[in-house]
Amino acid sequence: MGLFHFLLVVFAVVAAALVGVILMQRSEGGGLGMGGSPSGLMSARGAGDFLTRTTAILATLFVILAIAMAFVSAKRGAPAGVDETLERAAPAAQQQADPDAAPAEAPAADKAAPAAPASEVPLDK
Repeated sequence: MGLFHFLLVVFAVVAAALVGVILMQRSEGGGLGMGGSPSGLMSARGAGDFLTRTTAILATLFVILAIAMAFVSAKRGAPAGVDETLERAAPAAQQQADPDAAPAEAPAADKAAPAAPASEVPLDK
């Protein structure tokens, strides 16, 4: 497993943790269901400070990992060749006739009568 794959896994874990920590926070500050009484394990103010600090640390790690992954990806170099797996194949009849020839034009419908716009087509009843 290369360095890029390792960074990608760590990036995914940090992103999931960041989402979890953000969702645990209340919009007014403080944690969701954490704290509540000053005599508890962690007061509401302490839970809010902890979650705010954790969010800042995870957000910083998220940005640093994104930059590191971009750097590692750029240092890998250009791909060896152009990936042509999605290239359309020419019709078999045209390939057999002349593979280097330009595609034939579509036959014209009726050169004598120009096509009228849809708004000017007469309605026959």
